[in-house]
Amino acid sequence: MDMPADPGAAAPPHATPVFAAPPPAPHPLLVAPVAATLARLAAPNLLGMSAATAVSIAETAYIGRLGAHSLAAAALVLPMIMLMGMMSAGAMGGGVSSAVSRALGAGDDARAETLARHAAVIGLGLGLVFTVLLSGFGQALFRLLGGEGETLAQASAYAAIIFLAACFIWLSNIFASVLRGSGNMVGPSVAMMSMAGLQVVLGGTLCFGLGPAPRLGIVGVGLGQAIAAVLGASLMFMMLRSPTARVRLHLKGPPLKREHFADILKVGGPALLSPIQTVGTILVITAIAARFGVETLAGYGIGSRLEFLLVPIAFSVGVASLPMVGLAIGAGDVARARRVAWTAGAMGAAGLGAIGILLSLAPDLWVTIFTRDEGVRAAAALYLRFAGPAFIFFGLSLALYFASQGAGRILGPLLAGTARLLVIAVGGWILIRTGAPSWALFALVAFGMVVMGVMTAGFVALTPWGQRAVKPGPASV
Repeated sequence: MDMPADPGAAAPPHATPVFAAPPPAPHPLLVAPVAATLARLAAPNLLGMSAATAVSIAETAYIGRLGAHSLAAAALVLPMIMLMGMMSAGAMGGGVSSAVSRALGAGDDARAETLARHAAVIGLGLGLVFTVLLSGFGQALFRLLGGEGETLAQASAYAAIIFLAACFIWLSNIFASVLRGSGNMVGPSVAMMSMAGLQVVLGGTLCFGLGPAPRLGIVGVGLGQAIAAVLGASLMFMMLRSPTARVRLHLKGPPLKREHFADILKVGGPALLSPIQTVGTILVITAIAARFGVETLAGYGIGSRLEFLLVPIAFSVGVASLPMVGLAIGAGDVARARRVAWTAGAMGAAGLGAIGILLSLAPDLWVTIFTRDEGVRAAAALYLRFAGPAFIFFGLSLALYFASQGAGRILGPLLAGTARLLVIAVGGWILIRTGAPSWALFALVAFGMVVMGVMTAGFVALTPWGQRAVKPGPASV
């Protein structure tokens, strides 16, 4: 007969209950609603980038008061300033944010902090490259673009001051990218707004010699930017050194490794082609505009600065999407990554398109801020009438470009940028050979934006971001 079990007897070893530790909570950006989260993350970025845009407007207004030669000089230097900014913040910075966010998405915090140190080394090195190249060959480049006489002299002096601070500009954008990759959008925005306020005050004071300051003209504007970059890089460095930082920057650690550089450079390296394409396009347009005379060149410089007003919208949304996409890819949730990308693209297109169309209908809202010269105003207004509506496609392509960086799949957007460059280069050559009027150049600029936007969307739709999407979480658009 079976005996009842002794309630006091010890349970056999195989029956010992095992209490598994609960899985770690997912990163908030992996489960939050897509559209609302993009808007929340983009808001501080938009504030910070809008502050930078306000600086661009203020500096152009300062330079505009110095005369047409100063405006033309600024137009010659602007492509190189844009190149450095886009390379450090958008291209290599995107590679940094992508690598950091993917490491965090996979739960490897230690790797994310190691990547931050490698990113700082990359930023310092590329900043030195800009200082050496632009200090040694800047004047030859500006002469090649059509600068001569007083315009060339002012462009060379302006560029010399800015590019002496290239390392600090690079480091400030790399540090901001580490912070954004960890999901911290507020810190970089606070730093950018602080830099912007300082730059406006210093630039105006040194440009016009206010108070005891010397009157330095366009050189004073460049000096204001250089000083602000030094202080901005220092501020974000302290943020990354804070014990409360989600990803901390350690000055000492294991030896630098090729694999960590490769993790950043596999996205950031190819992405450097994108700003080269963009600036190459602007250089071609600038070179063509210079052949129409100082007024057309200065007018194009004013009109093209609209990008500094519009890019922050697409940039803020795109940069907000980058860690969301990177975290989703790191966690294996490809479906969510794509949903984030298309939502960001729609937001970028709507934001840029609304402002572009408004200023194409009322160009004086923008043009009269900078100049009262009738010839310059007419050229700038003509540019806006053609290019304004096409910023819908520019916004779409820019936002999708950043989302593609988060996924580590940027070949398609790069090919779209190449197509835009070819359209402008070949079309510009035809315009020069046929002696076309200036409006044909501006129509060509608009067509190039349309080509880039349509092709970028097509490549994102067709490029696989993963083998199989993980079941989406509870979030919704």
